[in-house]
Amino acid sequence: MSDLSCPCGSEKHYQDCCQPLHLNQAKAQTAEQLMRSRYSAFAKQQIDYIVATTALGQQKALDVPAIAEWSKVNQWLKLEIVQTNEKIDKNHALVEFKAHYYDGQKAQIHQELSHFVKFDDTWYFLDPTTDMQITMKQPCVCGSGKKFKSCCAHFI
Repeated sequence: MSDLSCPCGSEKHYQDCCQPLHLNQAKAQTAEQLMRSRYSAFAKQQIDYIVATTALGQQKALDVPAIAEWSKVNQWLKLEIVQTNEKIDKNHALVEFKAHYYDGQKAQIHQELSHFVKFDDTWYFLDPTTDMQITMKQPCVCGSGKKFKSCCAHFI
């Protein structure tokens, strides 16, 4: 991969792929595109983008220093999309991926089945690792105004 190639593996130049999303000049049109842009954000240390593309109600619970450190200390090698389902329901999607990286000692693979929610015409990542106490009757973390149990509870 050249320095101009986008880390997401699209075979496009970064400036024509994920950079416009990172600069808030464009929005991800699919959950897969958001996943790819988030991987690129880790590779390019665009931590504000990682935060901004996480479900609105989860953003304050993110451990931003830990995310920044993980982004910085690893060498991001490639992203492999295993499967996608862009229509689990009207507003939810999933992307299974393998993030290949080098941790300074050996090559690693982080495999994950990630869920995404579309709210207000914008895709967001539903982070299952945030340390939040959410009850089923609370407003959903995605910002939809629906109760959590009727919206994203099945995906976190």
